[in-house]
Amino acid sequence: MSLAEYFPEQIRELPAYEGKFDAFKLNAESCDVLFGIYPGGTVIEPHSHETDNVGVVTKGVLLLAMDGETQRIEAGEWYFVPAGKQHAAKFPEDTADIELWIRR
Repeated sequence: MSLAEYFPEQIRELPAYEGKFDAFKLNAESCDVLFGIYPGGTVIEPHSHETDNVGVVTKGVLLLAMDGETQRIEAGEWYFVPAGKQHAAKFPEDTADIELWIRR
């Protein structure tokens, strides 16, 4: 099974997110919902967003670096990145998540 096949068919049929990683995107009025796919070894360099980001890892592991500390977030655990906060991510194994990018 490919990592994309991890998500149900209804989610795989959503439009693709155009960005630094693969995801299926569900548009909402004040929130973008992304179903992220990160092959093991993926590294996302330091960056920030204009949105509050809340997510849950559904498979694998996210290493989230913020404020000089790295959190290990495993399947079933939620994370939060405030708007404007510099952060970076690493995925040591195949990982999937659901992310809500909330505009205020």
